[in-house]
Amino acid sequence: MKRSRTRLLWFLAASASMAVAPSTIGQTAASTDPSAGNWRMILLSGPTQFTVPPPGQTSGADYQAELNAIKSAQSRITTAQRKAIDYWGRGGAVRWNEIMLGLVARYNLPPAPAPGDTYPVPDANNPFADPPFPFANPPYAARAYSYVAAAQYDALKAAWHFKHLYNRPAPWKVDSGVKALGPVTDLPAYPSEDAVMSGVNAELLKLLFPASVQEITLKAAEQRQAAVLSGRATASDVAAGLALGQAVAAVFTARAGTDGMRTAGGSPALWQALADAARARGEIPWRSMETPPRPPMLPLFGSVRTWMMTADDIARERPGPPPSTSSALMAQEVAEVRRYVDSGTREELRIANFWADGPGTPTPPGHWNYLALPYLLKAKYSEVRTARALALLNMAMHDAAVACWDAKFAYFNPRPSQMDPELKTIIGLPNFPSYTSGHSTFSSAAAEVLSYLFPADAAYFEAQKEEASISRLYGGIHYRSDIEVGKSHGKRIGGYTVSFARTDGADFP
Repeated sequence: MKRSRTRLLWFLAASASMAVAPSTIGQTAASTDPSAGNWRMILLSGPTQFTVPPPGQTSGADYQAELNAIKSAQSRITTAQRKAIDYWGRGGAVRWNEIMLGLVARYNLPPAPAPGDTYPVPDANNPFADPPFPFANPPYAARAYSYVAAAQYDALKAAWHFKHLYNRPAPWKVDSGVKALGPVTDLPAYPSEDAVMSGVNAELLKLLFPASVQEITLKAAEQRQAAVLSGRATASDVAAGLALGQAVAAVFTARAGTDGMRTAGGSPALWQALADAARARGEIPWRSMETPPRPPMLPLFGSVRTWMMTADDIARERPGPPPSTSSALMAQEVAEVRRYVDSGTREELRIANFWADGPGTPTPPGHWNYLALPYLLKAKYSEVRTARALALLNMAMHDAAVACWDAKFAYFNPRPSQMDPELKTIIGLPNFPSYTSGHSTFSSAAAEVLSYLFPADAAYFEAQKEEASISRLYGGIHYRSDIEVGKSHGKRIGGYTVSFARTDGADFP
């Protein structure tokens, strides 16, 4: 009952934070960012790593046939197609982010125990089995958000290069008989940015959520059809964009296959070695509080490849050890958690539940994506600049996940309810060590990036970071030292991404 109530509260609050005035839907961007093809890449060597061949002349017979096909299709347009045009007119980067938030929430379900008190592992090669693949826990989700966001950003920068190289106008500008049914800009049409987005997002999401391949494929096709029916692109614009998007996706897919995620679960021998190492240091090791005991969540995620940090950076930024489990300071911190659990106010309970971000939600990184989306819409960013913002945000949170998990399993620190068996948590107890707080690390990295992107709203993002962090104390699952050290750690991690952003060529003059 507690889990259902928490999930309901989260979705109600998140929906309220996403409320956007109708005038912002399908709005025209404040700038098309014509120089975006020169912005610094994430993985690609440059915008011409993949060749987009020159388009045909707008006066040619083939192109004229494409225009006639659009006019014919517009004359028979259905209500469903008009709705799709309006839907995608809000922007592909925003819409694919929303789609992904839904996928993460759907797959964020920990496997139930099997007969014999063991936990089956989701299998990427058999995604429809029980349990389904993936278990979209916070580290998996942070990685997934970052791959999709970074790939679409690189793909769009490449598209912008070729758009302005060839400068083929949109169909509605070439032929007055073609109606402009969505937002209009002076952005060249070839290759189609909608098709680029459909190609790169579909390929990455099918990799990350293979059991939803049909749903993903249909949404991608809908986006491409909406681009044509709206008068923004012809069939050849779409074909060129789709090929480019799929080519860029292949680069990111190859990286994902070798980034360390496949072995992040470790083995029983590793789990035992981590506990033994903690005992050898004279500490009480973390243990699962579930019945039957559940294996720790991705103990080797701290070795997964990062975006803006090197392995040496991760090691250098690792926080010092937590208070010893036998120390007076630890006893004081356990007692503080107990006080909040036993006598929390209504407001503290609200905060704990709002930021619980447990099973059935888009996880803490997803929560920060929800917080960011209204600001992206309000800013009237171009598609490529929106993609940049989402890439910066999610790459920072991926790096935060890696760095936080590195610290968690280096110290293998027990949760408060392990130290005090009488302590009953307010929210669900995560199945991994306590130090440092993931929420604090994620939130500080996210707030650092969002404050850079929207400096006028920095105070709001800082307040949300503080609330997200303290929510874990109110919920009874973290000590104050977990939170304070996690905030400092996350801020430093976010700084790596901000340093990249300040020199990527995208800042306004």
